[in-house]
Amino acid sequence: MATEQVVTPTRPADVGLKRDVGLIGGMFSSEGSIIGSGWLFGSLLAAQAAGAAAIISWVIATVAVILLALNYAELGAMYPVAGGTGRFPHYAFGSVAGISFGFFAWLQAVVVAPVECFAVLQYGSHFWPAVYNAKTDNITVPTGFLMTVVLMAVFTFINFLAIRWVAHTNSTLTWWKIAVPVLIIIVLFTHFHSGNFTAGGSFAPFGPKGVLGAISTAGVMFALLGFEQADQLAGEIRNPQKNLPRAIIGAILIGATIYLLLQIVFIGALPPSQLTKGFPGISNADIIAGPFAGVAGLLGLVWLAAIVRLDAFISPFGTGLIYVTSTSRASYGLGRNRYYPQLFTRTDRRGVPWFGLIIAFIFGLVFLLPFPSWHSLVKLITSASVLMYAGAPLALGAFRRQVPEANRPYRMGGAAVIAPLAFIVANLIVYWSGFETLWKLGICIVIGYILIGIMMAFDKQRPALNWKAASWLPVYLIGMGIISWQGQYGPDNTSRIPLWWDILIVAVFSLIIYYWAMATRLSREEMLKVVGQQSTEPEAVAGS
Repeated sequence: MATEQVVTPTRPADVGLKRDVGLIGGMFSSEGSIIGSGWLFGSLLAAQAAGAAAIISWVIATVAVILLALNYAELGAMYPVAGGTGRFPHYAFGSVAGISFGFFAWLQAVVVAPVECFAVLQYGSHFWPAVYNAKTDNITVPTGFLMTVVLMAVFTFINFLAIRWVAHTNSTLTWWKIAVPVLIIIVLFTHFHSGNFTAGGSFAPFGPKGVLGAISTAGVMFALLGFEQADQLAGEIRNPQKNLPRAIIGAILIGATIYLLLQIVFIGALPPSQLTKGFPGISNADIIAGPFAGVAGLLGLVWLAAIVRLDAFISPFGTGLIYVTSTSRASYGLGRNRYYPQLFTRTDRRGVPWFGLIIAFIFGLVFLLPFPSWHSLVKLITSASVLMYAGAPLALGAFRRQVPEANRPYRMGGAAVIAPLAFIVANLIVYWSGFETLWKLGICIVIGYILIGIMMAFDKQRPALNWKAASWLPVYLIGMGIISWQGQYGPDNTSRIPLWWDILIVAVFSLIIYYWAMATRLSREEMLKVVGQQSTEPEAVAGS
């Protein structure tokens, strides 16, 4: 009897990039993104949105991120390519889905560097008031704007020095970025007021709605974003089959632990005099401008306040640096998918995708004017990021059906349950962002589709548009917008769907979309063909 031959699926290969990043460099690319400006403001904003129950917000967000991270760990080890967050859906569902999730990945990455600059300027206004207007919560024009341009230029310049320089610089900064929050946790535990946890008469003064809303709108989820950065650098990580899953999972566990403890000590260390009206009553200007530095100053810990203000430059600087790297790799991946012009895939002699870096710098500056503050960009970044993350469980579910025998150095247990559950969780976080954020995101997406369509129109080797495999996508995007419009989180929403029913509706809708996507995914042969097209150097890039 003839033995059936098992065909090993082709693995895509990137060109021009160099595998110069080890386990620590990969882990710290994620850790350096997780511990950025989020820790500087997240604890205050979460407490104002949910009271002491913000602790629960961090726990829920951590569980959500771990679910998503497990999907990325399998995908990244299976296909270690640059800009993987935008390329996995391309392999699983073809070009239409790939265009969408690839653009979500690029959009969220390009706006993070400016928001990190805002954090630097807001804390820096303690020394240089001219860069930030506390009354309007905006950077100033022209001083603040020009300083943001300078910081963005520095991020870009360092990225031109080659990925190993970025990884080494980021790793060095990340050691500091971990050490300072740990020091703050230890010191503030010695100034603990347990009565603060019921300030205003309740542990959860705004109920479940406040707890859930804080995840998306108060910087909680934003603070935990970045675990996927190791995936974005997968094409440059040594031994990615082993190092990539370790880097992703290790980074999220370290970051989540630090953030949860920071929230606890922030609430406990606040002088009770600042909480006479509960957490919404916090009005001290120093706390608003720089939460942990302000609290340290009120406690007489001048030395600690000085360290926090120094770190308010270092932590966002490191995160902004690695996100400029990520943006250029995301555009590299879009170029490899032939959604962006092949100029985005060209690398210099150091292995740096130079054109993507330049575009990341320019478009980062574009977002400064319509979103001139830290808080105004956070909700947009969160919703765009989670839309990007939603592509991972979809791709994982499709790959399990398309290539069940493929080599999976890390295999997520219980994928049949965890993948659809992770998709539900991602959509809940998008929903909690509020309708005002989602309609603005929708405008960005439409503009992105138009620009990508124009660029693809001039590419004679552009991929065929796989409409059938992505037939669920427009229903998914429009449906989430309608649910948000009719739901509880706004402004500009109608609140017609009651609390808890809205969660059930999002969950059921998500499952319908998930299994619809599984039913219309590319066939095994089509999927292998798409992967095979990226297993060698494309003619347009040769010699670059």
